[in-house]
Amino acid sequence: MKKIAVLVLFALVFSSCSGDDEMDTVIETMEMEEDFSMNETTFVMGDFVDGAHPTSGKASVNADKTVLTFTNFKTDNGPKLLVYLSTDVNATEFVNLGDLKGISGDFTYSIPANTDLTKYKIVNIWCVDFLVSFGTAELK
Repeated sequence: MKKIAVLVLFALVFSSCSGDDEMDTVIETMEMEEDFSMNETTFVMGDFVDGAHPTSGKASVNADKTVLTFTNFKTDNGPKLLVYLSTDVNATEFVNLGDLKGISGDFTYSIPANTDLTKYKIVNIWCVDFLVSFGTAELK
């Protein structure tokens, strides 16, 4: 974060003196550093897509494979919504991470030790009462 702040300050100070090409270079450098820092802390991630209900946001797993994070998450309310790591959209096989903590916002869930994320690569918002997926994110 400090590097990004320094680069932004640098860009602001020299923007009035530099041409557009130099500014583009500074911006590209900042974006590359941001991408690099995200890759150091993220193992896999995916975007939520609609299932039985509109669902959006991003799901990511940290490098230690211990925490699933929802960012800018949003879905509809429903009865008994659980968060699964599943093998498919129909939750044929799954690991239950617990109750959905909320229908809008940023949330974290603990991933049980030794969970095979190459097998359970679908984050699934599962409605137990109606046996449907509200939405999913494929972790890549």
